[in-house]
Amino acid sequence: MEFNKINVSILNLIREAIGADNVFTDEESFQRYGHDETEDLKFFPEVVVKPADTASISALMKICNEHHVPVTPRGGGTGLSGAALPVFGGVLLSMERFKALIEIDIDNLQATVEPGVITEEFINAVAEKGLLYPVDPSSKGSCFIGGNVAHGSGGPRVVKYGTIREYILNLEVVLPTGEVIWTGANTLKYASGYNLTQLMIGSEGTLGVVTKIVTKLIPKPQQSVVMLGSFTENEKACAAVSAIFRAGITPSALEFMERKGVEWVIKFDDIKFDLKNDVNAFLMIEFDGDDLDNIFKDCEKVNMVLEEFGCIDVLFADTAQQKEELWRMRRTMAESVKSNSVYKEEDTVVPRAALPKLINGIKEIGSKYGFESVCYGHAGDGNLHVNIIKAGMSDQDWKDKLKDGIVEIFELTTQLGGTISGEHGIGLVQKEFMPIKYSEVSLNLMRGIKKVFDPNGIMNPGKIF
Repeated sequence: MEFNKINVSILNLIREAIGADNVFTDEESFQRYGHDETEDLKFFPEVVVKPADTASISALMKICNEHHVPVTPRGGGTGLSGAALPVFGGVLLSMERFKALIEIDIDNLQATVEPGVITEEFINAVAEKGLLYPVDPSSKGSCFIGGNVAHGSGGPRVVKYGTIREYILNLEVVLPTGEVIWTGANTLKYASGYNLTQLMIGSEGTLGVVTKIVTKLIPKPQQSVVMLGSFTENEKACAAVSAIFRAGITPSALEFMERKGVEWVIKFDDIKFDLKNDVNAFLMIEFDGDDLDNIFKDCEKVNMVLEEFGCIDVLFADTAQQKEELWRMRRTMAESVKSNSVYKEEDTVVPRAALPKLINGIKEIGSKYGFESVCYGHAGDGNLHVNIIKAGMSDQDWKDKLKDGIVEIFELTTQLGGTISGEHGIGLVQKEFMPIKYSEVSLNLMRGIKKVFDPNGIMNPGKIF
C-alpha cells in the first residue's frame, strides 16, 4: 500500500481542523499508543489525535482521505489481534474522549452511548436502573464499548444472551471520506435494505469510525448461582457441555478451565482454592433468573448430567463472595498465563459438541511440535481460548515451526465446522490464516465491501486481509 507521510503542511491542517490541544507528536504518546495487548508488537504512529466530537472526526477523515494518510482507530487498547496497531504509521485516532453515556431510555429498554465509555461502567450504570447489558468480556474493566463493537465481542454470557450483535440497534459512523451516517434505526426489527449496522459490527475499524452507539437492554435478573464441576479429563468435561443443553437446560454462563490455568491463577492472584490432585479440568456454570427455586432445580438437573460424564465433585457458590472468587479465578486466567511464559493466544470456536475433538486435537498438535497449551474459555458457545506456551521449545523452533502448528489447529477447527476467531477478531496477527476458513471468492467479496466504504484504503490498513 502506498500512503503519504504526515508533513508539516498536513499536520497543520489537522491541528486547524480538530484543535491543536487534541494533537500529540511527543515520544511518550507514540510509545503509549504504539502497542496494545497483542504479544509484544509495537508500531508507532506519526501523530496521535484525541478529538471529542463527531464533527472533528469528520474533518480529520476528509483531510486524511484527500492526502492518502492512514488512520488507525483505537479504543481501550485491550485487543489481542493487533487491530489497533498503526502498522503504516499515519494517524492514531484515540476515542478516549468519547465517554458520554448520553441516555438510558427505560421505557424502550435502550441506551445511547459514546464509544469511549468503559464497558463495565456502562454495565453498572444500567444495572442501577434495574437493567442488564450482558456483553461482558474479561477486559470489561478497561475495554471500551466501541472496541467491543469493532470486534463483535461476546464474553461468558453469550451462551444465554448472545453476542454484542444481539444488542446493537443503531450506530453513528464517520466514513473514511468524512460523511456521517446512521446505519439503521432504533428498532428491534429491521427489514429496510442491507443491514449496515451488522456490517459495521466486527469490522475492526476498517470501514469507518463509530461515534455513537444505540444498544438494546433487558431487565436484570435478581438471583444467580454458580457451580463448579471437577473432572479428571479435559475430554469428559468438554463432552458434558453439549449434554447440558440436550437436557433442555440453558445456563447464563458455562466456562471451561484447564488445571494448568487454575494453578497459575492461584499462584498469580493468591486465590485460596483447594485444587485436588486428581482434578485436571473444570466446568464453571452460572444460572440466573428471578426465582431461586427454579435456579436450584436447574442446578440439580445439571448435577445429574455432570455425574454421567465422570464429574467427581461439585462446588455450589450462592453468596456474593463465593461467586466473585470463582469469577475472579476465571477472569484473571489470561493475565496469569502471560505472567508465566512466552506465549501466543488463539481464539478457536466450534459447534459445542465438537469440543472434545478440538481439545484432544490441540494437545496432539502440541505434542507433535513441542509446545504446551493452556485452554480455557466459553465452552457453552464452543469458544476455547488456546494459550500456546513456549515451555521447552527452542527459540528457533518457536520462530520457525510454531506457525505450522497454529495452521494445523485452525485447520482442525475448520474441519470441525468452526472458525478461526470467536470474539478476538482477525486484526494483524490472524489475517494470514484467513484462507484456511475462507475461499478467495469470499475474501474478494469482503475486499470489495472495503473498497466501497474506503476507496483510498486509508481506514485501518493492513488488517483482516
